[in-house]
Amino acid sequence: MSSEPPREVTVADVGEFGLISRLQGLFPQGDHVLVGPGDDAAVLRVRTGHVVVSTDLVVEGRHFRRDWATARDVGHRAAAQNLSDINAMGGRAHSLTIGLATPADLPLAWAMEFAAGFAEECEAVGASVVGGDLTRAEEIVIAVTVIGACTQTPVLRSGARPGDVVALTGRQGWAAGGLAVLGRGFGSPRALVEAYRRPAPPYDAGREAAEAGASAMIDVSDGFLADLGHIAVDSGVWIDVRSEAFEIPEPLETVAAALNTDPVRLVLTGGDDHALVATFPTAGEVPVGWRVVGEVRPVVTSPDPDAATPRVTVDGLAYDGPGGWTHF
Repeated sequence: MSSEPPREVTVADVGEFGLISRLQGLFPQGDHVLVGPGDDAAVLRVRTGHVVVSTDLVVEGRHFRRDWATARDVGHRAAAQNLSDINAMGGRAHSLTIGLATPADLPLAWAMEFAAGFAEECEAVGASVVGGDLTRAEEIVIAVTVIGACTQTPVLRSGARPGDVVALTGRQGWAAGGLAVLGRGFGSPRALVEAYRRPAPPYDAGREAAEAGASAMIDVSDGFLADLGHIAVDSGVWIDVRSEAFEIPEPLETVAAALNTDPVRLVLTGGDDHALVATFPTAGEVPVGWRVVGEVRPVVTSPDPDAATPRVTVDGLAYDGPGGWTHF
């Protein structure tokens, strides 16, 4: 940013349209944008492929704390979790809108830093912020809608079939480790704390997986087992993962030792890294950079109703404990 407003200046001091005018300059527009921020709605040019759309919310105190992450970090996080949803369909995001509800006494500098971080994350995929809305609230609430395109048939959660292999790409468990560290008042290992503050989704991997023939795919936002469970339920299959198949980096070993827990638990239940997990018909079709971690099995016929339910197991057994984050 060329000039940063004084910390004592709030969003109420500049007003809704004053803030909008300042934010517009932070968001460059791509060639596909015919009408960007400033009118009643944006107008986009869609040339080929399928249009894919997703919406997500980020709420202060629920999804982030200002004492744990900078405004720029929050901007990166809010953009990443939306861009990743398009990635998980095998597509690429090109446009986003932001709804921002904020207390009147929020420092203007915080809003500008948030927008700068958001824009930086969008730049990683070449996406444009094409509009949004502002209003007053008791806490910060961010609503983002992302629009993207798939040049091939979008990869859904419902396509996994018995015999498929399960593969993972991207960091997994790092953000969970960082959250555990921050929750105990510490700031190291720094690599995990920074992973929590700013995810690093594998933005090119979604389209690569789709082109390689992925049968189902999802990004890991709420927890590996929890999100893989959506594929199991939507596909009507049973998925088993092998705990020894996961790579455990040294920082996770360190945190797990400090917490007196198994580092694999952080990998299996952690979210917010926005790694991708997908199923492929054969191991030979798994792209470079992905790690095979399990397999898809048919749902067994059994008088036991639990055994006949689509689900995810670890090393052939039901997992002991929650598989990830739940919102309610």
